[in-house]
Amino acid sequence: MDRIIEFYCRKDLLEDLQGDLHEYYFRNLEKSRQRANLIFLLDVLKFCRPYTIRKPKILGQMNFFNLISNYFKTSARSLARNKLFSSINIIGLAISMSIGILMITYISELLSFDTFHEKRDRIYRVHSTYQDISGDDPFGLASSSVFIGKKLKEEYPAFEKVLLMRRNFRADLNKDENTIAVRGHYASEEFFDVFSFKLKAGNPATALVEPYSIILTQKTADKLFKDKEAVGQIVTSGEDTYTVTGVMENILNNSHIQFEALASFITLENEFSGRDNTTFFDWRSIWMNYVYVLLPKNHNPTFVDQFLVDIAVEENAKTDRYAITHKLESLANIVPGEELSNHIGPSFAWKGIYQLVLLTLFVIVSACFNYTNLSIARSLRRAKEVGVRKVVGAGRRQIFTQFVFEAIVVALISLVLSYGLFLFIKPFFMEIVLDNRNMVTMDFQWIHVLYFLSFAFLIGLIAGVLPSAVLSKLKAISIFRDASSVKLIKGVNLRKVLIVIQFTMSIFLIIGSTIAYRQYKFALNFDMGFTTDNVLNVSLSGNDAKLLIPEIEKLPEVRKISRSGMIPNTGEVWGEEVKYKDPLDSADVFVNFVDKNYFSTHEFSFIAGGSFPYDQEDGDAKFVVIDELLLKRFNFESAESAIGEVLTLDRRIEDLKVEIVGVVKEFQYTKIHSESEPVAIIQGTPEDYQFLNLVVQSDDMIGLMAKLESIWTDIDKVHPFEAQFYDELIQEAYEDQAVMFKIFGFLAFLAISIASMGLLGMAVFTTETRQKEISVRKVLGANKQQLMYILSKSFIVMMLISALIAMPLSYLFFTEMVMEDFVNRISIGPLELLSGVFIVFAIGLLTISWQTGKAARTNPAEMLRTE
Repeated sequence: MDRIIEFYCRKDLLEDLQGDLHEYYFRNLEKSRQRANLIFLLDVLKFCRPYTIRKPKILGQMNFFNLISNYFKTSARSLARNKLFSSINIIGLAISMSIGILMITYISELLSFDTFHEKRDRIYRVHSTYQDISGDDPFGLASSSVFIGKKLKEEYPAFEKVLLMRRNFRADLNKDENTIAVRGHYASEEFFDVFSFKLKAGNPATALVEPYSIILTQKTADKLFKDKEAVGQIVTSGEDTYTVTGVMENILNNSHIQFEALASFITLENEFSGRDNTTFFDWRSIWMNYVYVLLPKNHNPTFVDQFLVDIAVEENAKTDRYAITHKLESLANIVPGEELSNHIGPSFAWKGIYQLVLLTLFVIVSACFNYTNLSIARSLRRAKEVGVRKVVGAGRRQIFTQFVFEAIVVALISLVLSYGLFLFIKPFFMEIVLDNRNMVTMDFQWIHVLYFLSFAFLIGLIAGVLPSAVLSKLKAISIFRDASSVKLIKGVNLRKVLIVIQFTMSIFLIIGSTIAYRQYKFALNFDMGFTTDNVLNVSLSGNDAKLLIPEIEKLPEVRKISRSGMIPNTGEVWGEEVKYKDPLDSADVFVNFVDKNYFSTHEFSFIAGGSFPYDQEDGDAKFVVIDELLLKRFNFESAESAIGEVLTLDRRIEDLKVEIVGVVKEFQYTKIHSESEPVAIIQGTPEDYQFLNLVVQSDDMIGLMAKLESIWTDIDKVHPFEAQFYDELIQEAYEDQAVMFKIFGFLAFLAISIASMGLLGMAVFTTETRQKEISVRKVLGANKQQLMYILSKSFIVMMLISALIAMPLSYLFFTEMVMEDFVNRISIGPLELLSGVFIVFAIGLLTISWQTGKAARTNPAEMLRTE
């Protein structure tokens, strides 16, 4: 019977009621147990009355839904009553949230890289850190050496598997007169034991065991064999013959290893093992090879790191010219990951993500400030509503919840609009921001719905928490006071602080876009010390330049032709160690391999000597041209005294001696961010040349390119014709600065648009609340200009404060952080700093004057006739 009363009775009455019934029960128990039980049962049933019955849970849930429904109706009515302010909030949040959705989609796809590998949590890559004798900062490499891979495989038995890879496998595969160019990597037989790539045909255990075995992706196999079975087929590439041992599924975009074909690593091992003095197996050969390891379950990778440290100590002790260290890097931390060089495939560093997120937050915070400002400004209109709710019993928590709910409703409405904006700006983002446009697709996935809804709720909370706190703390007794006078710190109005921050961010972004644009143009127009005008660089793609030059020389539009190994000032660098007389004194220099016409083609300025006397078509190089920095490095008395001297190129296999035949003025070999280093321009041989450099002059460049392509296809029907003007290559080299300008400019446009909408809302609110004051002033003789000044003064002061904060902040940010390491950079002066101020002031004053002018033109009689 106790269970019956406990079932229906309210908890706040149960203890007292149950105690009284027990007291009567024990009193009746003295007379008769049966009588006591019967009376107790009757009393339990008798007290089952409406006031003692607790409400069922379903009714509590119904009350909750009724409460939510009430909140929603109140929010909808508030939005409908204040169409202008609601539109400003919704549009501002939608614009900012579209950028947030863009970042969510982009980052979520980056975080999905390599997740399809079943053993992902146990796969690690060995990366390297290289420090040379010069004392420059060490730099990290994603690559490592065959030496360390062999060492781990032979001396650390705890590994389940050790995989060796080498990038840049290139071949023109031929089968039955069908030839295609393929690119890929070399991989050892453990490839399929470590990674979860799927073979559609072939045996993964044996596919890479034998020399000259090759695995093709399905797409590559279809190109080469059409509808024929690929496995077991023999294909040729020059003098090499490969056996197709497998066909793989096409590689997913979210893999950091991308390829069209895999050749067996033992092919390389056998080739280099048969050579004398090869460096393939050296400790220092860390530039092209990759080592992946599969750890056993629950194996601590720090044990492996210590083993790698011990190896480094032992090997580095053998030389004092460089130091190499290795460390394990989890597969999950490769993309996105650490900023390293020599990646085997697509990469993206966390630093770039942090920068994008930070800039996105600027726009999102600006929109949230709009909502906060306008909500607090309108608190007077909502004060009566708050007062009535408090009088009828609503607590501060209920009021707070109501206004947060309203902010979330606004954010959810904005989410719908923002997704449409996201679809519009996504192609532009992928075009101007992403270096590797095949790296991500940013396609919709259902998990994104959860991310977007969570994002909208978060934005609603952030935007609504402050105005909700302000409105919920209003006291019923003073409900008609202006809640907008809440202070953030003593003497400072909260809304004014938010407006100042908002315009500070807008000015900062505009100044940033101006500086980025100026630096980009500075890089493009920088005097490199040689000419690039009308120089067309044609990639040889492995072809012999001597086959192309006779045909190209017949074109009247081509004025000069030269050959080179690489293109300076485009980001690529080649290096050698050079000695003069002292065998212990070596200098790290940048090099290029060119023919004798290269200097006239690019109009280098000689201060002594000249170009090579002839081209070396067979054998080793004989001559070298040095620049002024190398002249100073080896302490030559004069440029003339260096002519005829011999330098030694340290090739680690067999030193090469070259005679100095010329000295050129210092020129920019690397990108202008870096400090100039000594350069040696070495006489090339046919194997060194990768580009033809053509000086062209034509009024019909499209026609000229068609002629060159025709010549190319007559000689090479496999590789596409690839040619770019030098200036285009330089533009691509500095694309990161162009991207920075575009990002800053785009976000500055969004930020100033959102801030201007907020400023419009505040101007409307100010004029509405000061209509009577305006009318009285007009009656007393104030003219339109005086009224506009009175209404605009506070906004102008806020924009001035924003400018005073943003200008030094922008200067310090770009000089001390963004461009701190730039050797050649623009001087940031008043023009760059004031650009943002002028734009923000112009837009702000236009916005304010439009509304204040409208208010100043109103008839005072209409406002004062009821007074």
